Amino acid sequence: MPDGLPTEIDLTRPSAARVYDYFLGGAHNFEIDRQLAEQIASMTPNLAATMRSGREFLRRAVRVLLDAGIDQFLDIGSGIPTVGNVHEVAQGVNPKARVVYVDIDPVAVAHSRELLAGNELTGVIHADLREPERILTETRQLGLIDFSRPMGILLAGVVHFVPDADQPEAILATLRAAAAPGSFLVVSHSTFEDQPQEMLDAQRLSARTATEITLRSRAQVTSFFGDWTVLEPGVVHMPLWRPDSPSDVDGHPERFGAFGGVARYDQPAG
Repeated sequence: MPDGLPTEIDLTRPSAARVYDYFLGGAHNFEIDRQLAEQIASMTPNLAATMRSGREFLRRAVRVLLDAGIDQFLDIGSGIPTVGNVHEVAQGVNPKARVVYVDIDPVAVAHSRELLAGNELTGVIHADLREPERILTETRQLGLIDFSRPMGILLAGVVHFVPDADQPEAILATLRAAAAPGSFLVVSHSTFEDQPQEMLDAQRLSARTATEITLRSRAQVTSFFGDWTVLEPGVVHMPLWRPDSPSDVDGHPERFGAFGGVARYDQPAG
């Protein structure tokens, strides 16, 4: 067992968080994860670029929230903090920004706590998105996020790990209900729309991990924002969401296989 990791971690089965880390160029993954990643990559050679596109979408969204005055972030399904993660982006703009990371994978949590040791404005919670009340309770207990003030709730590449049977819309509704007016919700989510068969086949390999992916439509992803105001340009293929430069978008933004969107909780009239 590698030093510093809990003995209960099962290294005989690949982890979605560690596969993701591998595709992003991270060092916090094992041979079993790399084997699955390479098998998926052999079917979809642009998958590493897809993962990076998701991370770039998240960075752009965080910068938009920072510009709107948000200085506290709840990042659920954060994975393993690699270069350019949320706290680096946020604290690079606002050194007082606070970030709470939440992940279900014990390896991701163990590495996160190690990497973030000494950063008193960040916290890490080991929890499942399917337990939103627990996440909210433990976040409050950390004392880093003030729920009476606007916050950013980040769900980048995680809701598609929640099957329909676990009622993802109800989970998102619980999280939205805990936020103050002026808060933002960021979601990116894998889709079957506009996808070639080889991409769909690769997505189905996720069934070999503990967190199988459920592909959803644009309409389903949009429903996760409830009655919050969806910012322009709406729920779109990730590269189309406020690119830094028009040259960053090629002729086939749908090839990355996921939608992204951001919504704001506006104060109800009256």
